[in-house]
Amino acid sequence: MTEPLVMPVAQDAFETLAQARHSVRAFLPRPVPLALLERLLAAARLAPSGANLQPGRFWAVEGAVRERLSAALCQAWRDQVPEAEDYGYFPRPMPLALRKRQVAAAQALYGALGVARGDGAGRATQFERNYRFFDAPVALIVTIDRGFGAGGFMDLGMCLHGLMLAAQSQGLASCAIGALASYPQVVRDALDLPASEAVVCGMALGWEDAGAPVNRTRTEREALERYFTVLR
Repeated sequence: MTEPLVMPVAQDAFETLAQARHSVRAFLPRPVPLALLERLLAAARLAPSGANLQPGRFWAVEGAVRERLSAALCQAWRDQVPEAEDYGYFPRPMPLALRKRQVAAAQALYGALGVARGDGAGRATQFERNYRFFDAPVALIVTIDRGFGAGGFMDLGMCLHGLMLAAQSQGLASCAIGALASYPQVVRDALDLPASEAVVCGMALGWEDAGAPVNRTRTEREALERYFTVLR
């Protein structure tokens, strides 16, 4: 009999990994070896996709390129000049039930930082850190070809979650950065990307600074009965 290619996974191994993963916004200045990053991306690409089309591309930005991109994004954020996004991230208008979740997530983040609700400057300073990838050693831009429909975004989302879990399994932490989708043309101009690449998000990846207050942020998940129904 042919031996299995991999050993069976412990019953709770995935659940433990999934529960350990959380959005990290402060990292240690410890580099991530390129070979390790490539392994993580290869593992993430094992995610299923319709017709095995494997949508999405990952662009790692370093050195002068990263500095140029972050400077352009921070300036766009400070100027508050709206830009046409490549896709709609949030529902418009935002239903009240979802707005409550959004507010709760913000309260968890700024509460961990000790930033008061009325402290607009403090909140703006923290939000701008999105555009510096939270000073993580790895800064990724995620794009998708404009020709893909909604199914391509679904497939790419599974790949992104796979990447974050693969990172977690190696002791690394991550944070997806949807704020980059607000300035897609700024990203394309800074990186000289083709117009055919729609900007989906960014991602910060590296070793967690466990002592940073911001990394104590936790958000709640909906109760099972709110999103799971058995029909007979």
